This record gives sequence, C-alpha cells and structure tokens, in this order.
Amino acid sequence: MIVSRPVRTGLTALAAALALAGCASPPATRGPVELNLVAINDFHGNLEASKYTLKNNGSDNKETIQAGGIDVLGGALDAFRKEDKDLLFVAAGDLVGASPALSSMWADEPSIVAMNRMGLVASSLGNHEFDQGSKELLRQQHGGCDSPRPAKACQLSKDFKGAGFTYLATNVIDQSTGKSLVPGWRIVDVKGVKVGLIGAVLQDMASVTVGSAIKGLAFPDEAESINKVLPEMRAQGAQVFVVLIHEGGHTGEAFDKVLCDGLEGPIVNIVRKLDPAIRLVITGHSHKGYLCKVDGRVVTQADAMGHLLSRIKMTVDPVSGKVEDITVRNVVMQPGAFTPDAQLGAYLADVRARSAAELAKPVARIASPSVARKEDDNGVAPLGTVIADAAVAAMRAQGVQVGFMNPGGIRKDLEAGEGGVVSFGQAQAVLPFGNTLVAMDLTGAQLRALLEQQWQRQGNGYMLQTSSSLSYQWDSTRPAGQRVLPASLKVNGKPVEDGKTYRVVANNFLADGGDNFPMFAKGTNRVETQLRDLDALVAFLKQHTELGAASMAADKRIQKLR
Repeated sequence: MIVSRPVRTGLTALAAALALAGCASPPATRGPVELNLVAINDFHGNLEASKYTLKNNGSDNKETIQAGGIDVLGGALDAFRKEDKDLLFVAAGDLVGASPALSSMWADEPSIVAMNRMGLVASSLGNHEFDQGSKELLRQQHGGCDSPRPAKACQLSKDFKGAGFTYLATNVIDQSTGKSLVPGWRIVDVKGVKVGLIGAVLQDMASVTVGSAIKGLAFPDEAESINKVLPEMRAQGAQVFVVLIHEGGHTGEAFDKVLCDGLEGPIVNIVRKLDPAIRLVITGHSHKGYLCKVDGRVVTQADAMGHLLSRIKMTVDPVSGKVEDITVRNVVMQPGAFTPDAQLGAYLADVRARSAAELAKPVARIASPSVARKEDDNGVAPLGTVIADAAVAAMRAQGVQVGFMNPGGIRKDLEAGEGGVVSFGQAQAVLPFGNTLVAMDLTGAQLRALLEQQWQRQGNGYMLQTSSSLSYQWDSTRPAGQRVLPASLKVNGKPVEDGKTYRVVANNFLADGGDNFPMFAKGTNRVETQLRDLDALVAFLKQHTELGAASMAADKRIQKLR
C-alpha cells in the first residue's frame, strides 16, 4: 500500500525547519586540551647510567650521582603515561654516535631499539647521526644490514628493523637532487589536536662533522628552513607547532629553574627569527639542562646522556589551536626515583651479556682510579694531554713533534677498575668515534694562528688539548688574535720560529678543520695514517703505567696570565 503524504508548501516547510532548529541542542563546545610531551636530547648511546653532577635550583651544593640508563628512562615514561596515555615522546638529536662501547660495538643498533621500545615518535637529526655518513644514517632509519661498518651492523640481531620513530630535518638538502635527505616535519593527532613536529640541525655542520661524512649535503639557515614549511603544514591541518632542533645554548642558571631568562648561545638568534606561531622549541647539542624563555617562547634542553627528561605541558584551544599556556620541568633520571621498566631491563641485561667478554678485556694499567677530562683554569685537561701525547708517540716514525686533541672528542674520564686495570670498554668510552690520525706540516706562523683560533668560537676559549711538547702563555685581556704571548710559544723547549716547519698530528676530524680550526686544513705533506686514535691511546697506556691524577698535577706548560 502506498500511503500518500501531504505536500508541504514552501512556507510550511520553512516553518517546520525553524521549529526544528529551535528545538535542536546547541553545538557541543570543547574546553582547553592538555598536551603532555617528554623530550630527550644527546642520548649518545648511553644504555647504562653514567655520572651526572647535580646542582639544584637555588643551591651551590653539587652532588655527583649515577643517572639515566634505558631501564630507568623506560620506567619514568611508564609512570608518566599512567598520568596521560597520549603522552608524546620526542627528541632533539644525537641519539647515537660518540657512544660507549656497549652501543657502538653493535653499530648503535641497541640504542635505536631502546628508543623504539620507549615509544619515541620523532627526533631531529643531530650532527652525530652523520658520524658514519648519510648511508648509515638512512640504514638506521629504515633498517637492513647494508652498512659501511659490516663488522658491527646486524651482529646483535640479524634482522635489524631500523627506527620506529621518524628522523626530521628541514635543513638537510641532498645537493644532487635538491630534495631533503629526510622528512622535514610530520603531524601527529593528540587528543584531537593536530601537532606539527618540525626538525632541524645546526647550520654549521661543517665545523662539527668529518667532511667526508656530509659530502654532497647542504645545510641552509635553521630558522628560514623551519618557517618555510609552516604554510604546507597548515594546509595539512597542523594547529600547534613544536620545533625539535639540534642546536643549543647555555646559562648560568640551574637546570631546573623554570622560565630562566639568561640563555645565551646560537639558539637565541634562531629562536628570535622563528614564526610567531611557534611557541615551543626543544633543543640539543650543547649538553645543558635549561628551561628558558626567549621572546615569549619556551626553550628547553635536557642535559645529555639520558640524565634528564624534560616534561612539558601545553594547554591548547582545540578549535583555534591557540597555545594558552606552557609549563615545563626537568626531571632527574636518578635510580630509585622510578620503577625500572622490566622489558628494557631485560634487554639491557641481554646486550651486556653479549658484550661482556669484549668489553672486559684488560688493555692497560694506570696508577690512579681515573684520569680527568676536565680542564683547569689554564685550559689543560690531564686526559687531553695523555691523548695528544699518545698521538705523538704513535707518529714518531712520521717525525711528529706536536699533537692536538679537540676537547669535545673526549667523551668521558678514563676510569680504571680494581688494581688500576683499564678495560677495552673503559678506554673506548673515552674515544668512541673511531677517528684516525693525520700527520701534517704547519709553519711556525700557522701554529701561532692555529692557537689564536681557540678564541674564535667562544669568548672564554675552546682550548685545544696539546702534547706535553708544546708550551705557551696566554692572556684573555689581550685583543682577539693576539692572546698567545709571542715569545712564550715553544716546541720541546725551543722558541717557535715563524718560518720553520713543524710536524704535527691530529685526528681526522680536526685535520679537516673541524671545531672551527680551519688552519688544520691548510697543513701540507699530509699523511692519512688510518691508525685509530683509540689504538694509539691504548698503546701509550701500556707503556706508561705511571699515569694518574698525581703524575699530571704539575703540568704548568700552558699558563693563563689573566
């Protein structure tokens, strides 16, 4: 049966529609949404806890503790996720590279696996992701075993899957294609809010990376590259923007001082040039803990080695995407503060067991429990001198007179076990890069100019560690370029002559002009020895069992006058 219905006139239909509209409920409104982020930077393959000097806000008291370790980091994240299951775990680069042997002997694959298991979503590239070149970087991202270090890759597991997180960098360009090496950004949906994560690495990669590792890549301006991608991200629905950048700064304020205002360093000018829509910048590279504000934006960093995690809460209007508030704190990853994650603890135990025999091999004996990498007021570190002397000793056949070491390449104190025995693992933790030694000639004039370059990057100096054959005095109050007193510069006790040639040795990173020492790149009669700096150090330690804190204490060959 067909039931006929009366046809409404336009007027009656309109009246009915209005009536229905009057009865309808108003659209539901959403209140502010809390987005919780946790950030890490400069993990450097530190699967185990390591030494951290803790100085609390408002206190001059310092305490050295063990902090970090993947089991503790995982336990902290477990606890934080109980508060918010939608927590976003992100990073600001250098997750791998310059790593202790426990990670580096397996091509840093355990560190990638650990970050996967912690639920890392994205990380900016750091300079150390390039240590083995872009091919290895991309293998670590995508997985597989085709590696420039086949003796290490896929040896822990024959089926390396790669990173479950996304490496991001807007300013790493393959010059042969003009395209980005990795994605510049990604958008994640958190509680219905589209969060745009943007990655970048420091533009000055040439000064901190071996030239061969970044050949064919360009690194444009950080802020311009970040700002450039915002329109496309908005078109894809991004409402909130978070920058993950491997560049940083420093401040005299405590790691846990909230919204400090004394941040200095290269990150400050980068932040000031960013689009106003960017309210949060998570940084790395400088290995500092800070929670600062720059031009109204929050800028954070979580020290290094997994010692801290930055906890960040953003209050966001879910409709407009307006960031109404940001609160931050740095949390120390101190054992006992969190229940260790059982699965990560088991994984760490397995890696330790697989690594134990190689790492425990004794390689030398020294006269003290440790040799420190910390510099004195003159700019001299006992361990820096040992490493430079070791390089000279290894290069005697090349006629080398002076050795140099960059302080940033010395990753830890040289520590010994019972009876002063140094294991392979302890030695490798000092020099984890696998750099090789390069011998070259410099004139006396070039040697002077090289030493003056120590004050080009930082006003208070970035002091080259030198062999005991070199001595000089310097004055910080003299003009830049004239801080080394001319008559004080000596090699083996004899004054340096500008026109005379001196044979020197440095690792291949410095030899390419790394760490802003371009004078090394002008060296002539270069010999690329392929001898690893670590092997030179081990050989030297075997011949010098007297080494220790006491034996190094009287080193006054380099003196700061003022």
